[in-house]
Amino acid sequence: MRRLNVELAARSYPILIGRGLLGRAELLLDHLRSPRVALVSNVTVAPIYGNAFIKALEGVGVGVTAIILPDGEVYKTWESLNRIHDSLLAARCDRATTVVAIGGGVIGDLAGFAAATYQRGVPFIQIPTTLLSQVDSSVGGKTGINHARGKNMVGAFWQPQMVLADTDTLQTLPPRELSAGLAEVIKYGLIRDLPFLDWLETHMDGLMARDGDLLAEAVERSCANKAEVVAADEFETAKDGGRALLNLGHTFGHAIETGMGYGEWLHGEAVAAGTVMAAELSRRLGWIGQADVARIVVLLKRAELPVRGPELGADRYLELMSHDKKVIAGSLRLVLLRRLGDAVTSADAPREEIVAAIEACSHA
Repeated sequence: MRRLNVELAARSYPILIGRGLLGRAELLLDHLRSPRVALVSNVTVAPIYGNAFIKALEGVGVGVTAIILPDGEVYKTWESLNRIHDSLLAARCDRATTVVAIGGGVIGDLAGFAAATYQRGVPFIQIPTTLLSQVDSSVGGKTGINHARGKNMVGAFWQPQMVLADTDTLQTLPPRELSAGLAEVIKYGLIRDLPFLDWLETHMDGLMARDGDLLAEAVERSCANKAEVVAADEFETAKDGGRALLNLGHTFGHAIETGMGYGEWLHGEAVAAGTVMAAELSRRLGWIGQADVARIVVLLKRAELPVRGPELGADRYLELMSHDKKVIAGSLRLVLLRRLGDAVTSADAPREEIVAAIEACSHA
């Protein structure tokens, strides 16, 4: 088992990474305020992992209230959030009850937002079962739901008590979900860890073949990068970069997800296409070369990710991007690449260059 820590003073917490961790419910005990949890999962994950984990928890003396939701990004809504609240109230869960999320990013975001808001805040534990959630959404305390006008526009920062990432769950992921997770893994190499980018280029075939040791290494290195960024800028308030740099490709990508309808493109797929747009814009600004853009495209293609966005039209992209959370005082800040392994936030890209990058990297 590999262990990392997210250093946030009194709110610091461990990330445990390894195989077979879902069979070790005792790992949660030191992070519970009382021997009672509300386990939130979905109809896909619960039969595979949730039911067995409930038995494991009960085996170490923990009472469990199970809350099972529908599966899919389309259900990341107020209705699902209220369903969790209703279940917590019906079960008379108190402030010492820990909400445990077991599933992908949608479940983690929903359960975390419910924990942040139920009785003004109850403890929360993340057990991510997809690659994307293990390397990104389970770490850092961002929770929330989608709005018709923008992804993740309603939510709260609510740090978990711990993150438990069992890499065995990656063996049951559909291929499309595995690829979507790799988009976020590749992101870390592009924004701040060039040696990791080199490593990914060397080992991408093994990752796609689900080599367990390689997947564990990718999860650990991704989480280590995110933990450092979150510890330095927990609430994404740094004026120059900081946590916002984790959003490479996301402003374009969120426009794709919203514009196409939630669930049509997986988050990682949209981020991949958005990353190419960000790279192309960086090239047009003279920061990186065509060979750098090509290198990014080749790696994303090896991960079987899309490298072109849908044809929404540049005006529609820009309208959707105007709702991005990085917009300040009406100014759109984009995460761009000064060089590979070095990202920067910029509000200075000319509109015509943004339009050109979108048009060059979307389907006709």
